[in-house]
Amino acid sequence: MAPQPGHQAVVRVPVATLWKSADAVRPIDEPALRDSPDVAAWVAGMDHEQQVGDCVLTQLLLGEAVLVTDAGPDGWVRVVALGQPAAKLDPRGYPGWMRAAHLSAPADAEPTAPALVVDVRRTTLHEAADGPPALAGVVLGTRLTSAGRPTDGWRPVRAPGRTDALWAPEGDLVPLPAERPEAKEVLAVAERLRDLVYVWGGRSTDGIDCSGLVHLAWRRYGVTLPRDADDQAEATIPLALDDERPGDLYFFARPGRRIHHVGIVSAEPHGGRRRMLHACYRTRRVVEEELPPARVDTLVGAHRI
Repeated sequence: MAPQPGHQAVVRVPVATLWKSADAVRPIDEPALRDSPDVAAWVAGMDHEQQVGDCVLTQLLLGEAVLVTDAGPDGWVRVVALGQPAAKLDPRGYPGWMRAAHLSAPADAEPTAPALVVDVRRTTLHEAADGPPALAGVVLGTRLTSAGRPTDGWRPVRAPGRTDALWAPEGDLVPLPAERPEAKEVLAVAERLRDLVYVWGGRSTDGIDCSGLVHLAWRRYGVTLPRDADDQAEATIPLALDDERPGDLYFFARPGRRIHHVGIVSAEPHGGRRRMLHACYRTRRVVEEELPPARVDTLVGAHRI
């Protein structure tokens, strides 16, 4: 049964995309719209310009909760992504349109089940230990719940829309931390995504944008940040320049404009030189680099989470 307005639902596919509207999608987006989306093929099929089309708002990972607010034609629903704060758009979370086929009803929670998180770029959930694949392309930062004890290097987990447990390679999962991480630990996660393709609105290890990189790296440690760069700036603590340390954030804006870019400080400043790791719109990749003059000219501050 399709999710109904006024009710919560959860993402049942590894990566679901949130769109500006059902009418905004392009022919190239077909792989991402399938009932079982192939996000990796979608990203691989895009050219340099299609990677920055503004029809994509954000992405949601397997198990993320949404509130359905409206039903549209042809299997589309309007939702609010509850785990992606976007105060300027909706106090409940990030609003947009998605395919109803990518959602299922939330399962009853098991209060004693350990919370786990995917700690590799991508993994596959299987029907049984060492059995056939059931869900491929489950990405870093995806949260799962344990469904029992590991067996021969495999761990049973619960997945939305599935009655029976699925099995993940045990080494691909770690317990979701109960304590706040150090910023350098979050930086280390983001560094594992070097050279990942830039995709406007991307928030997965198939393709990512600047604020998506920050959001996903902190999500790996159980910390929820706002989705967009300007909201991330408002939710973090400003620092005096030269007080920043690895894992802090740099924010960028043009004169008289709102913040449009964020990067993760990757080294202590030295002699006025600054370095960051970021999903770069210009190179269409996640890169670690010294701030070039064009970036320095738009640097408006350093912040700490």
